[in-house]
Amino acid sequence: MTVSNLTSLKVSEVHKNFGSETRCVEVLRGVSFEMIQGQRLALTGPSGSGKSTLLHLIGTLDTPSAGTIEINGENPFELSEPRLAKFRNRVIGFVFQDHHLLPQYSVLENVLIPTLAFKRRNGRDESRARTLIEGVGLSHRLSHRPAALSGGECQRVAVARALMNQPSLLLCDEPTGNLDRDTADTVISLLFELHKTEQNILIVVTHNLELAGRFERRFELVNGRVEGHMQQV
Repeated sequence: MTVSNLTSLKVSEVHKNFGSETRCVEVLRGVSFEMIQGQRLALTGPSGSGKSTLLHLIGTLDTPSAGTIEINGENPFELSEPRLAKFRNRVIGFVFQDHHLLPQYSVLENVLIPTLAFKRRNGRDESRARTLIEGVGLSHRLSHRPAALSGGECQRVAVARALMNQPSLLLCDEPTGNLDRDTADTVISLLFELHKTEQNILIVVTHNLELAGRFERRFELVNGRVEGHMQQV
């Protein structure tokens, strides 16, 4: 398998429990769906419904209590920790509500950070980083540190960073939650544009139903279960 060429995602009867056997809280209760490369999906639902938990499981940041998650036909949770970390670094990109930029580094350096984890940085990386930064409209901010940027600019840097290793799966957890409406619209339009160019699988968790309506596929999580079916909108 070539981990950089993800073509499918399959979530099968996934459960997630927290706590002990005597005081167990079921957060996810048998979630199933499939996606193929180039598709995008909005996950909606009230707070506590399990949206972020599901995203973290798909992103291999946590493990299911039951059920399976397959990425390009492989269960990543069967990998050793070192191989899983490398898989995650190369295959999955993350954008969170808080941008999590490193304050001591410039825009360019922050975008390059994913290339440093396994010492795989090469001469092409800086060129790609500059291209991504230009794509998010911040080529004039290359040497600026996060403190000199607006919230929307920081989130655009986070999007560029998430795409640095050309991930096949891009996961976004409330990426516009801290932004005003106009800035949020700019960031989402940018995500869609880059998604179309990169042809990844894009999954966005959001409370914003107007934003969710811009996705061709969406479903709602309520009490850890999928309500209804995948919708074409």
